[in-house]
Amino acid sequence: MRIFQSPEALQAAVGEELGVSGWFDVGQDRIDAFAEATGDHQWIHVDVERARRESPYGGTVAHGYLTLSMLPAFIYDVIRLDGVRQSVNYGSNRVRFPAPVPAGSRLRGRIRLIAAEPLAGGGVRATLET
Repeated sequence: MRIFQSPEALQAAVGEELGVSGWFDVGQDRIDAFAEATGDHQWIHVDVERARRESPYGGTVAHGYLTLSMLPAFIYDVIRLDGVRQSVNYGSNRVRFPAPVPAGSRLRGRIRLIAAEPLAGGGVRATLET
């Protein structure tokens, strides 16, 4: 775990790999819970038998947005920002889903600090690559 005590410390780490998270399971139970939370019940995600028969992947796969929603878990497993009043997710610059994530997979995130731009009031807008 990489701990940053100040905005300046974060800015000094620009360009560095901050670390690699632990493994997170993407089991069918997590996929089903995501389907319930989002209303996305497409069979390729939730119908195990049909996906086994008809899917080109041989089984169910995680929603792309489920894998995207795991980013905070990856990031907070790698870095901690001490002395910060709050942190806010500003958004995503580029998101792609280059490969399916079959149910039963394990994922982890490799985190690199791409930029840390100072903001008015002493804040910093950090751009992470995961």
